[in-house]
Amino acid sequence: MADFTTSTHRAKWIFTPQDLKDKYKAANHRAKQMLEKYGSTRVDVDLDGTLSYPDILTDPKDNGEKHSRSKPLKIDEEQLLRAFYEFKIQDVCDAFKFPRKIQATALIYFKRFYLQWSVMEHHPKDIMLTCIYTACKAEENHVSAEELGKGIDQDHQVILNNEMVVLQSLGFDLIVYSPYRSIDGFIDDMEDFVYSNNGQLQLLKDLHETAKMVADKMMRSEAPLLFSPGQLALAALRRSNEEHQVLDFERYLNNTLSRQHPVRTVSELTAYLNAIDQLVNSLVTPTAADMKHIDRKLKYCRDPGSHEKSKKRKHRSKD
Repeated sequence: MADFTTSTHRAKWIFTPQDLKDKYKAANHRAKQMLEKYGSTRVDVDLDGTLSYPDILTDPKDNGEKHSRSKPLKIDEEQLLRAFYEFKIQDVCDAFKFPRKIQATALIYFKRFYLQWSVMEHHPKDIMLTCIYTACKAEENHVSAEELGKGIDQDHQVILNNEMVVLQSLGFDLIVYSPYRSIDGFIDDMEDFVYSNNGQLQLLKDLHETAKMVADKMMRSEAPLLFSPGQLALAALRRSNEEHQVLDFERYLNNTLSRQHPVRTVSELTAYLNAIDQLVNSLVTPTAADMKHIDRKLKYCRDPGSHEKSKKRKHRSKD
């Protein structure tokens, strides 16, 4: 059976907060340089994964004009846009009634992809769909690109065109670990810990369901890139237990660690759980209205000609 401790997930895809900042900054900087060099940040993708870039601007005047009217997205604007589409991933998965493991896998793929790329280079609406499609294949819940595209009124060819660049950006590391399986395991363990009578068994079921909903929200934060699935699961269960008051959670942590050979103390583990809580508490789900300004900037970065067309339309309406 696959094990997180020996996985590529643990070896290659768990980072420090500074790592994430550096990666987002590097991707944003590269897109800004593209805008200056090409007048556009759009990267087109062929079916075989070949990337096509705009023509280099050779006229300094043209370069200056295009750069002046197409302003790159800031790092925090990119973060808001990613957050918006991560929420959309959950919406689409819910609409198709996909199991939680597909939703979690798609979210992790999406997060990993944008550690390599800026949203200015590859539109998150397109990458979102390809991540869901790839997650379905990886988790052996086969849905055709045509079916997925039709279900949300999108061109399925976009899904297929982006498949190779997504796979390459993931380093073909498709096995991922989400907190849901760990939550199930801890719940089984808790049954013995609380000496389950019938009343406590029902409370434990309530604790279980709430923890999974907490984990759903947690998956939209940066926590899956910073912490192990087991730590995410414990953070979700602790948060759920605050609502249901099923057990003394600190005593449970001490009991659990005493039966193992942990590399962390209870106080260190608690600090991790607190950090995860902070990430969840600070999570913002942007609305479509919030995204209007950012979407406009993104459109002009990827298609500078649309800015001129928009100006002409406004001019004609004034006439």
